[in-house]
Amino acid sequence: MTEYLNEVIIIGGGQAGLSTSYFLKQNGVDHLVLDKGKVGDTWRLKRWDSFCLVTQNWQCQLPGFPYKGDQPEGFMGRDEIVEYLEQYTDHFNPPIKNCCTVNKLYFDDSKSLYVVETTDGELYADNIIIASGTFQKNRIPEYAGNLSSDITQLHSSEYKNPNSLPDGGVLVVGSGQSGCQIAEDLKNAGKNVYLAIGRAPRVPRRYRGKDILQWADQIGMYDIKIDDHPEGKSLRFKAHPHLSGRDGGHTINLRKLGKEGFNLLGRITNIDGYMVFVKDDIQESLNNADEAAAKIKKSIDEYIDKHGISAPLEPPENIEWEPTETIEKLDLMKEDIKTVIWATGYRHDYSWIDIPVFDDRGYPEYERGVTNFPGLYFVGLHWMHTWGSGLFYSVGRDAEYIADQIIWKKLNNIK
Repeated sequence: MTEYLNEVIIIGGGQAGLSTSYFLKQNGVDHLVLDKGKVGDTWRLKRWDSFCLVTQNWQCQLPGFPYKGDQPEGFMGRDEIVEYLEQYTDHFNPPIKNCCTVNKLYFDDSKSLYVVETTDGELYADNIIIASGTFQKNRIPEYAGNLSSDITQLHSSEYKNPNSLPDGGVLVVGSGQSGCQIAEDLKNAGKNVYLAIGRAPRVPRRYRGKDILQWADQIGMYDIKIDDHPEGKSLRFKAHPHLSGRDGGHTINLRKLGKEGFNLLGRITNIDGYMVFVKDDIQESLNNADEAAAKIKKSIDEYIDKHGISAPLEPPENIEWEPTETIEKLDLMKEDIKTVIWATGYRHDYSWIDIPVFDDRGYPEYERGVTNFPGLYFVGLHWMHTWGSGLFYSVGRDAEYIADQIIWKKLNNIK
């Protein structure tokens, strides 16, 4: 019989993979973590210079290594996040193999083992945990290929700072967290910014005396299982609400951005050279964001009233701004726009996994990370089990659950 390297191979060395490794090591389970780069590379290489988490520092709760600094209500910047992950690996010394890319994963029936083909050769295991994240590929619309070659274009994961861009204005496409934060970064540097907005919701940074995520934690939003949520599994593919952790944290309100001189547009439908075609739906998108903010405020108000909590009342936002003209075409040359940043998110790509555990969209099918293929698990996916499944704050819960499945199998001599 072919010898295998480990009982378990974890593919991915981010917060999910490391958290699962922590529990396996605590219980003496032989395993190996594979990371295509170095610990922290996703944050180090794919975030811009001024990037900050939108979650507060107290929510950095990786298993056995909670935040211990003196700014629990602050927001870690990019380099601090990398440092936190590096300190975590130093804390429990996981068995990790860096700079090892996985090219293919399949199950060899003749050997009853999983085969992991990597840049360092083949590895074998009884169990595989996929911790490579929800979205692996940049999502850029097809019409981006119609853009004039004179215009610099890049995905938000490639943006670093305003000085790295050509002189002239910038069109940012997408109003999720990345799009709005990058647009603010550019505007603060004096750039003329156009922001094409979509249907991303928003939430206030603070409300009734607390950070919005402190309220979210208190009212149990992190504990709601996706199967119990009114919106169900569709949440896995929706944009995060936009807000910011920069400069101590602040609300991002698209109406406020419009009032401050950002050039807001509707969704882009096509591009032809320098001409960008825009849908007349900006008002609808603004209203959608407002409704999302009002909804969470209402939930907090009801919780405060139900439990008799003393909390200061919040004055109305009173940001009276409406788009004054309908822009259906944007001439990049005329407006001196030299750069387009696609803050259009990511897509999943599991084409390297040759195992039948995916739905028609190529997304894995599982129950809290446990697939119907024995010994194959996922961890760290967005809304895998709860809102916090992919976040520093709650990823440890699912990591422990997956580790327990393997530990139980080991105790019962099940492969």
